[in-house]
Amino acid sequence: MKILFVIPALGSVYGGPSKSVIELAQSVGKLGVSVDLITTNANGTQQLDVPLFTWIEEKSYRLQYFPYWNISDYKISFSLTKWLFQHVRDYDLVHTNAIFSYTILPAYWACRRYQIPYIVTPRGMLEPWALSYKAWKKRFYYQLLEKPALDRAKVIQMLASTEAERTKILNLKSPLVIVPNGVHRQDFESLPSPELFWQQFPHTRHKNLILFLGRVDPKKGLDLLSNAFSQIYQQFPQTHLVIAGPDNIGFLPTAKNYFTKAGCLEAVTFTGMLTGELKYSALAAASIYVAPSYSEGFSMSVLEGMASGLAAVITTGCNFPEAAQAGAAHVVNIDKEEIATALRNCLQNPEQTKLMGDRARQFIFEHYTWEHTALKLLNIYNAVLQQKPIPVYS
Repeated sequence: MKILFVIPALGSVYGGPSKSVIELAQSVGKLGVSVDLITTNANGTQQLDVPLFTWIEEKSYRLQYFPYWNISDYKISFSLTKWLFQHVRDYDLVHTNAIFSYTILPAYWACRRYQIPYIVTPRGMLEPWALSYKAWKKRFYYQLLEKPALDRAKVIQMLASTEAERTKILNLKSPLVIVPNGVHRQDFESLPSPELFWQQFPHTRHKNLILFLGRVDPKKGLDLLSNAFSQIYQQFPQTHLVIAGPDNIGFLPTAKNYFTKAGCLEAVTFTGMLTGELKYSALAAASIYVAPSYSEGFSMSVLEGMASGLAAVITTGCNFPEAAQAGAAHVVNIDKEEIATALRNCLQNPEQTKLMGDRARQFIFEHYTWEHTALKLLNIYNAVLQQKPIPVYS
């Protein structure tokens, strides 16, 4: 079986979606599938310093980058388009990752021309909040280009049960399957010492750290978090909020202003993006993980926080009701008061908070690993190619 993955960009500034596609390609490749991944060299306002037009051999897949033009937020790559029409027939199936992206359109068109089946993973972009954000740009694009392509997909992969439920209103013709993101268990079984993080950010030492791990972006709910954390800081002056993530759209000044207006900026550290050992050290240093998002597909950072043994306070926008059902996280409505109440509960009950973190780690290890995800997708790929009923997962 030969699978082609297509994604607009893999730059680190794009956070979870880029990381998840890389890890998914690697995990599917480990199952003996031949996996190729193509993308552009975009990385926010910069470009990745990578070889172009040549295959890069990774552990269990190949990767090729193409140059692009950035026109009105769209990444247009004529060389990638040309390559797709020349080579898509080399593959049994194409798996696209993203919508509302010009980079993905030629994959649809080439597949249709040469009758190659394809699967689409929207990665949260069909969520109501995502569709309403810059809706004036998306409405025409969706009706003219995106919906016809989605309706021709063999399968649309949803990352969460709630994402699938909210997408039903769109009346898409293709079957929806639920296959979530995952983590590599070995990355979280033994975290490094917090010392590396404390050395980089010494003012956080001896503080009770609440960690936000994600992009600095309007949909991440930092406006809600600023008001919630202001209440917490007044009651628990030893708390400190760490906001760890890239700012790829210039939203950082607005985000900082939220905390300035809330009167708690002095207790907040914006670290920028943390990677590698430093990220794991930050997870080890934290006491609580928080994700106040308005909308997610299925957050990689939520999984990472919980896999690190942290009690998590997440909103319903994170699409993870199963965490609440398992007693592995506080799942609250998208509301500053409910976020504050859950954080307060964690801080007032440290023993219960520790037990919740332990449950969270075990829950993720048992149900949300890349090994599980890759096996589910392999079954779906086989069903598509053999024209058998699509497996149903929940």
